[in-house]
Amino acid sequence: MGQQDTLGFLLADVSRLMRRAFQQRLEGSDLTLAQARTLVRISRHQGIRQVELAELLEIQPITLARLIDQLAAGGLVERRSDPHDRRAYQLFLTAAATPQLDAIQRVGEAIRIAALKGFSDDEAALVMVVLRRMRDNLSAR
Repeated sequence: MGQQDTLGFLLADVSRLMRRAFQQRLEGSDLTLAQARTLVRISRHQGIRQVELAELLEIQPITLARLIDQLAAGGLVERRSDPHDRRAYQLFLTAAATPQLDAIQRVGEAIRIAALKGFSDDEAALVMVVLRRMRDNLSAR
């Protein structure tokens, strides 16, 4: 096994190539990859506070604020005052985000199919099991 084939390098390469494929397939869309990631995270955590979302996305709060400004201007996301903290905002998707999420899902599915080309169903399932276990192992620190 060459140095480039270590686990960390291999995972980083696969991640980078998947992001690149996703961005290329989104061309022609009004969304950037960062905006798409933001919409997906909000869809999974409706009502999340901006600061918590920035942590999940591993970006600076000011960077997220600009992304949310763009998404809000596009009518896809709305900020609502947090009832428990007047200084904070909670984020919610609007109905206009549904077609965008559908497109993101279609692109993600196409990339999954391309990435797992030539894998049997059992191999593809095993990849998912192993990656989830690795994530869980590293998250449990």
